[in-house]
Amino acid sequence: MILSPASTLPSLTFWPSLVAVLGYVLVSVWPAPSNQDLTRPPRPLLIVLLAAWLAQAMAIALDVLALDSPLPGARFGFAPALSVTSWLVLAVYALESRRLGLPAIRRALGLLASVTVVLAWWFPGQSHAQQASAWAPLHWITGFASYGLIGAALLHAALLQHAERRLRAGSGGSGLIPSPTRPTGHALGMPLLRLESLTLRFVGAGFAMLSLTLLLGAVFTAPWKWDHKTVFSVLSWLVFATLLIGRARFGWRGRQAIRWLVAGSLLLLLAYVGSRFVLEVVLQRPALPL
Repeated sequence: MILSPASTLPSLTFWPSLVAVLGYVLVSVWPAPSNQDLTRPPRPLLIVLLAAWLAQAMAIALDVLALDSPLPGARFGFAPALSVTSWLVLAVYALESRRLGLPAIRRALGLLASVTVVLAWWFPGQSHAQQASAWAPLHWITGFASYGLIGAALLHAALLQHAERRLRAGSGGSGLIPSPTRPTGHALGMPLLRLESLTLRFVGAGFAMLSLTLLLGAVFTAPWKWDHKTVFSVLSWLVFATLLIGRARFGWRGRQAIRWLVAGSLLLLLAYVGSRFVLEVVLQRPALPL
């Protein structure tokens, strides 16, 4: 079967996947410090996170390159797409961990990443022969980037909602994201409006990558087909375009903007991950062009 490990022997991705899962589980259960700023993860935790992140990167590379396959080409599917997305979101989290290292977010990301790594190992996807178009790899990369950037926007939207809840609980009207240890505090040092603006910047970057992905697909895919993946991709593009226009022209913000972001993200998830899940797991059909 194409959906389970090819043999009783561990695949090339087994050991890096195992290291990544163990590291992410450790990150998710790491206790929050009680005597220091909760928004600044301790150095040992960051080392574990980096090791898990690098191991996941190795697992993704080994899997996508299909080094254990006798035929040249690439291997991909819904689970590796989820793994790439979580890997990119974790990269954003790590870069901003000095300000955005809230324990609840860290635990959720650790569990999410560990689940996607397991899924990617168990459902490695289908092998695809070498593409005729030299632009195909760029099409894939921009698609991965759009998933990761929208995922980063969702991460910041979750932080925004967390901050708003804490402000409503009592922040002294400071307008700054409150610290878990100092309700009026400046632990993250970031006003809500700046965090909201950063969220929309990620949406804009993800929208740009999605636009490029659709353009490359339209130009270099022959013949062009209006399949489920294309329809959901275009719908998500329209939702994100509406969100950005509404933000620029009508000042959409807060919960209204987040609802549009979540709707577009769900459509984008259905575009590739959803359609591939149905093909690979439910219908178990042979490989189709990416």
